[in-house]
Amino acid sequence: MTRLSADQLRDVYRLMLLNRVVEERLVNLYRQNKVVGGLYRSLGQEATSVGTAFALEPGDLLAPLIRNLGSVLTRGISARDVISQYMAKASSPSLGKDGNLHFSNPGKGIYAPISMLGTLFPVVAGMLLAERLKGRRTVGMTYIGDGGTSVGAFHEGLNFAAVQKLPLIAIVEFNHWAYSTPYEKQCAAKTLADKAIGYGIPGEVVDGNDVLAVYEVTKRAVDRARAGGGPTLIEAKTYRLKGHAEHDPQAYVDKAELEEWRQRDPLPRLERFLEAAGVLDEGGRARILAGVQDEVDTDIAFAEASPFPDPALALEGVYADAELTRRLHEGVFVGGR
Repeated sequence: MTRLSADQLRDVYRLMLLNRVVEERLVNLYRQNKVVGGLYRSLGQEATSVGTAFALEPGDLLAPLIRNLGSVLTRGISARDVISQYMAKASSPSLGKDGNLHFSNPGKGIYAPISMLGTLFPVVAGMLLAERLKGRRTVGMTYIGDGGTSVGAFHEGLNFAAVQKLPLIAIVEFNHWAYSTPYEKQCAAKTLADKAIGYGIPGEVVDGNDVLAVYEVTKRAVDRARAGGGPTLIEAKTYRLKGHAEHDPQAYVDKAELEEWRQRDPLPRLERFLEAAGVLDEGGRARILAGVQDEVDTDIAFAEASPFPDPALALEGVYADAELTRRLHEGVFVGGR
């Protein structure tokens, strides 16, 4: 059962589908050498990103990792911004200075990934402490993979959040692989949710490929955090169906295991539920897919037609700039978007 309305369920489905279609089209652009830098897919993990971010409210903070495309789409970032960013165009949120999801939009409560995994936890904890000092009941959410939970900054940030009872939602995506290192070779804990005990906070395990279950457990944690109950660690059991990045052939994964997880693909799983619930029939799915494809086609055409940044502007935005800071905070990028 879910508390989501029929319209919300269709919206969740559209967001997961948009997540997948954008990445599929980015793969094509990557193979045409039109993506600048690496391409990090979330194939098989879309339910975790969309389901968690859908539980947040306007004004809350979201700090994704590079594989959490679904979360930023859920918070209102357009496919156009994501595609332009991957192509390093001047029209991108970072004005062509960075790639993938390395951009912030404070107006939508989105803050860029930090490549040193785990570092987002003390950063978001500090942001939430600042929000409390301003008298706000803002909830913050950030993500980490199973491998990243062994990093010191993860422990320090979560411990600080626990002691201060900060409203931090820690999403641990248990996708079985820290790049090419299997879980059992980097952590002896039976389940990652057990780590919450050491901080004195709730730890919950959820099927990360069931978007509705992910939403429900996250919504409970968000409500508890906003009411002053402090952090929650949520372990989402999922699986990375592609390599660490598009350049990784994933040769270290047992093919039978990979096929087993393909059968648990979260997108067709949601489709079956929506059909059985009478929320979305075949015609409805076709209309949503057509709409998503049209949107992505338009956004790719825009990105491809956009110029690369002017080299003469390379030093702009490197240091504090009051006008640029204002525009970024308001979510106003090139062209007034």
